[in-house]
Formats: sequence, C-alpha cells, structure tokens
Amino acid sequence: MYSRKMIYSLLFLTIVILNNSAYSQSHPFSVHDMLAMDRISEPQVSPDNKWIVFTLRRTDLEANKGRTDLWLIGVSGENLRQLTSHPEADYNPVWSQDSKNIFFISTRSGSAQVWKIRTDGGEAQQVTDEPLDVANLIAGKDGKYLAFTMEVFPDSNSPAQTKERLDKIAQQKATGRIYESVFVRHWDTWKDGRRSHLFVIQAEGGKAVDVMAGMDADTPSKPFGGTEEITFTPDGKSIIFTAREAGKQEAWSTNFDLFLAPVDGSAKPQCLTESNKAWDTNPVFSPDGKTLAYLAMERPGYEADRYRIILRSWPALYQSGLVPEGNQKILAESWDRSASSICFSDDGQTIYTAAMNLGQVSLFAISTSSGQVKTLVKDGTISSASIAGGKIIYAMNNMSSPTELYSVGPDGSNIRQITHINSEKISAAMLGDYEQFTFSGWNDETVYCYIVKPADFDAGKKYPVAFLIHGGPQGSFGNTFHYRWNPQAYAGAGYAVVMVDFHGSTGYGQEFCDSIRGDWGGKPLVDLQKGLEAAIKRYPWMDGEKVGALGASFGGYMINWIAGNWPDRFRCLINHDGNLDERMAYFDTEELWFPEWDHIGTPWENPEGYEKHNPVNFVRNWKTPMLVIHSGQDFRVADTQGLGTFNTLQRKGIPGRLLYFPDESHWVQKPANSILWHETVINWLDQWLK
Repeated sequence: MYSRKMIYSLLFLTIVILNNSAYSQSHPFSVHDMLAMDRISEPQVSPDNKWIVFTLRRTDLEANKGRTDLWLIGVSGENLRQLTSHPEADYNPVWSQDSKNIFFISTRSGSAQVWKIRTDGGEAQQVTDEPLDVANLIAGKDGKYLAFTMEVFPDSNSPAQTKERLDKIAQQKATGRIYESVFVRHWDTWKDGRRSHLFVIQAEGGKAVDVMAGMDADTPSKPFGGTEEITFTPDGKSIIFTAREAGKQEAWSTNFDLFLAPVDGSAKPQCLTESNKAWDTNPVFSPDGKTLAYLAMERPGYEADRYRIILRSWPALYQSGLVPEGNQKILAESWDRSASSICFSDDGQTIYTAAMNLGQVSLFAISTSSGQVKTLVKDGTISSASIAGGKIIYAMNNMSSPTELYSVGPDGSNIRQITHINSEKISAAMLGDYEQFTFSGWNDETVYCYIVKPADFDAGKKYPVAFLIHGGPQGSFGNTFHYRWNPQAYAGAGYAVVMVDFHGSTGYGQEFCDSIRGDWGGKPLVDLQKGLEAAIKRYPWMDGEKVGALGASFGGYMINWIAGNWPDRFRCLINHDGNLDERMAYFDTEELWFPEWDHIGTPWENPEGYEKHNPVNFVRNWKTPMLVIHSGQDFRVADTQGLGTFNTLQRKGIPGRLLYFPDESHWVQKPANSILWHETVINWLDQWLK
C-alpha cells in the first residue's frame, strides 16, 4: 500500500510533467489535465493602455490548493513575464494612475493585506497592516484612494475592536451561539455576526475609514459578489457600493441597492435605488463622469430575472441629505438577454457587455443613444471586457480550452489571441470534438443540446453515453471549460457526452428561463427525454442501451426525480448534492427566496407547489443503481438530503455507493478531492456501462 504522502507526491509529479514543455505525448484528457491547466483571472488594463496584469492560478497538489501570482503581458501579446513569485498568494491587482505601480492583495505577511510593486521590477512594499484580512481591492481613478473590505462586527468602532472581540470569543470555553434572525449559515459558512464592510484609505497608507459604519449589511453580496459591485465617483470624493439592508427578511429578500457614501465617512450611506425593490448592482461611470450605468432586475424575490442596463444622469453635486434619482432610461429594453457586465467605450457612446446567449456567453456592443445591439464575438464564454486604446480586451474559454486573453476591434473584427498560457498542455491532451444541435422539446419548442465525442472517436464504434444534467435550474452547461463538470473528462474516459439545456436554462430568452417556475419535474423532464432520444437517433455511434445520467444541485434533484419517474431508461445514476424531499429542503436551506420563487410561495402557503414534483413521493419506483455524493459544508443543499437518498437505496436493496466530503461545500474544490471525485464517478460509470 502506498502512503497518502507518496500518492500525493506521484500526483504532484504528474502535474509537473504536464507543466513541462517537453511533455508532448498525446493522451486522453483526464482530471489530471484539468488540474494542470493554469487559470487566468482578474485581467486589468493599465491606464496607459500598454499592459495587462492578470492573476495566474496554478494547482499545487502537494499543498492541496491553488497558488496565485501576478503576471504581465503587453496588450499586443508580447513580453509575457511573471511579476510576483512569493510562495504565498498574490491576487486582485489594480493599477496606479501612472501605470508604474500595481497594488494587489497578498498573504505574504501572514494575513491578507494590500501591497504595491513596481512594474519594472523590485521588491513589493506593504501598504496596509490591518488587524483583519482585507479583500475586494479597488482604486480611485485619481489615484488618491484605495478601497477594500474587511469582516467586522457592525457595532464595533474599528477593525482592532473586532479583532479583540474575536480573540475573547476564541478564549471562551462555551462554544454555543445565539441567533435571533437568519442567516444562521450561508453557502459554506456559519454566521457569527460579522459583516463585510467597505473601507477607504489613502493610496500611500494611513487610517482606513469604514464608510458603512453601523450598517447591518455586506458589500459585496455574498457568496459570489466581487469588486464589480463597488466604484468610486468621478470626483473621487464618494464611493458607490452594492448592499442589502433587509434586516430579518434577508434570507428571503433580493432587494440589493446601490448606496453612496463619502470617502471620509462624514455621512451615512444614502440609497440611490430605493424605488426598485429588486436587485441593483454593478455600478460603472461613463468616461466623462456624466452617466452612471448599472444592472437592475425588475421582479423582487427572483434571482434569475433579466438584468437590464440602466443609464442615469449623474449630478455634479449632491446636497447633504438629498440624493435625487435623476433622469434614467433602460438601455435596449427589447433585447431579450441578461447583461452580466458593463464596459464603456472611450467616447461613452457604446457599452460592451457579456451575456448568456444560446449556449454561449457572447460579447455585445450596445449604442448608448439608440440602444441598438450588435454581437461582436458570439462563440465561447466571455468575461472581463475592458478597453485598451482602439481594442477591446476580454477573457474567453470554451470546451476545448481554458481561459486565455483576446482582443477584438470595436466592430467585431480582428479577433486576436493575446495569451497562450495553456497551448502546450491542451495540444498534449486528446479532446473530444463538440457540436450543438436543436430539437423539438416540450410543446414542440426549440431546445438546444451539446454533444461531445469520445476523445478516441471512431465512427465505426459504439460508445456508452454520459448524460449530464446541469444545475441551477436557471443555468446552462454551455460552451465553457469547467473545472468541476468538464465534459472532456468523460470524453477522455471513452464516453459520448450529451448535455441538454432544458426549459429553465439561461441564455434563451427570459420566458424560456421563467418557464420552470412551479414545474421542476415537468418541462425539464420532457426536454431531457426528447433530447436524449434525439441525440441517439442523430448520432448512430452512441450506444442507446448503455447510458448513465449524472447531475449536481438541480441536476442532482433531477436524478432523484428520474429515479422515480423515468426508472427504466438508465443503467446507472449519479447524484451530487441533490434534494430528495423538496418540502423539507425548504426548511434546511439558507436562501429562502429561491424555493419561494420557484415553488410559488412557502410550503404552508402552497404545499402543492412542493409536493407536485417531490422526488421522495416516488421512491417506491426506484430501481436504478445510484452513486450519491454530498458534502458536509454544503448549506445550500443540506447533507441530510444526500444521506436520505443513500438510506433509501440501502433500504430498498438497490446497488448504491456514497462519497462524502466533510470539508467541501456545494462545490468540490480541493485538488485531491477533485481527483477522488472524478475517479469515483468514472469508475461508477465504467462498472455499469462498460
């Protein structure tokens, strides 16, 4: 038997070999290739439009985590070089106004603090020495101020006081906590009363000012919000941030607002979007400072409503205590897509945004005067658009490549790849070709589906099928390079992959997305049934007799629903973090607005909404072997749902297996756990399909 340390050393050696440019032997793609890929994020163009700084994450199997460093590259794709190399994490870069320095967050001092480094080399210098970790760093365009967040008790007078309080709590023998409102826990964290507050500090250092002092709210929004939810005003005297002041209704409210606060903390934050009771976020100013653009949903309590782009005239001055909402308009109201970002052209006449679009996340240009929409880059998954002179810089990945940086002209011409970080590793791995087709789904409406061919594809052979079902349910597998549910991992293992974007999926118009409300087990199941049939008929090399279905979150729910309502179709099932009992799931989840919207009310107001498509009511029909995967830190779908599923399989004598991660959340992210996850899943498919 090998020791765990020896196994990790061998796995680490595998990653080192894959990272070595000399490694060129072709092999089927696997989880080891997936972990070997370097992950580009947080690209930031310098004010002089000459450079791009970005964060590069590499997997360290021995440490069982990712390592992040800062890299630089010219906007033309030349002069790629590593800027930081400290063994601790460096990330979240922002430029100084003169383009000569980069501020960033690093853990090299023992906690997460702001540091600064010259772009021409030299040692990094520490800027902050706060008693708490800092996060979400941004800089004012005038170069005078920095802003970042810290987790503080709202009633504390300073970060130091929060630290003292935490130290006292750690010394107490009693560990119990008393709650008077929800959230008690959220995503993967038990709440202890602290809030993520926004602090402003002079760029050269000094005392950080809590501009949210006394607010019982977080910025950015948790658990997925980031620096895109915060911006300085054009005059540099104030800062705008996204927060939700919902009090005891926080767990069932999506009323996030934009707040304005002076950088010196001399006045309480004032709400800019009080009239909208739905989600407002992503504030961005036009280059001339006369327009505030932001994203806004329309329907309260619905997290998957369409984000519209709002343009609001920005007054030069505000009178104390008065914040006029100003003249505003909805940009491109008839455009049936949900914007995810905002980037102004240099002249302010165009907004560039990425939005989910028919299985892609495309890049669009929208005229700020006419609202006319033009698709600039359609295919792939696009993010982080920014301007560099006459070019648009963006990040893009797809099913055959992890994220790289690209540029494109403002008219959509001259697409050019800037970075080639993973080119050698991608060329060494055999990937499956993929394509998209449409079929007639529920009510004969058009539904989209992706298929991926096995990596060793031979048209004369028959291949077993991995039928992947996405989560959400308002989501999409789409044309993306996934680090948890990557279809190439199944293609590399010799499977044909089928992925249906059923009713409820995003990127196909708001009505299509909305249609799943109150119908979780209806339209989606019909689409899945018709989609699988259409794929097998269309591709004769798929073995329709050897099919396994697998999914996570809503996909896990659907596996349980399929087990009772489509029990004779699959040879095996794989359920990751899926609900067994929708009624009970309401009572043990955290974000209550989600089931209240999708099931149309609470269980006591509308019990039928929870029972109509409840998998637990159909366990009498279960017969298909099932692998169950769940995690102890998953507070979105409580682990008792997975344990209940496994109990049912055991009691009914159905072949089953349970993979449990006590230290993971709704997602499995630790490298060693990811390897175990993929090996267990592939082995289960092999057992029943090969």
